[in-house]
Amino acid sequence: MTARAFVLGDDVDTDQIAPGQYMAGGIEALARHVLESQRPDFVQTVKPGDVVVAGRNFGMGSSREQAAEALKLLGIAGVVARSFAGIFYRNAINLGLPVLIADDLSAIADGDAVNLDVTGARLRLTDKNIDIALEPLPDNLKAMLADGGLVPHLKKRFAAERKEHL
Repeated sequence: MTARAFVLGDDVDTDQIAPGQYMAGGIEALARHVLESQRPDFVQTVKPGDVVVAGRNFGMGSSREQAAEALKLLGIAGVVARSFAGIFYRNAINLGLPVLIADDLSAIADGDAVNLDVTGARLRLTDKNIDIALEPLPDNLKAMLADGGLVPHLKKRFAAERKEHL
């Protein structure tokens, strides 16, 4: 599936991703305001399968898991960045939102056609015929993402364990 890249800079914090003033309205209301201070047209133009591409320290700031949850609710296929704030990274994985690290993202321009291959750890710039290598995720995190996040992954695991003991 080919999607578009939405390119952001360094130090995008969780308040920019999920603005605090909309937290009381629930995740659906919050998702209508994702990244509005960075890209006022983001929610109106993003489509399921699109990829957020960012610089260093994406998701810094508060530990609000709603930042990752809102991106996932919008259908973002994943976030590729130079680096992530630790708590955002873990929240994203736990919620089933792929987050991958790349050393060099300079070939990507905003709006480029991309294809994110989480399992193969690459971001393909389809129109430019360029593959960007991503840091591969460990198998346990790939399995968690494939299951939809931590809770569905644990439910699946515990069901399999119960079945073994019957």
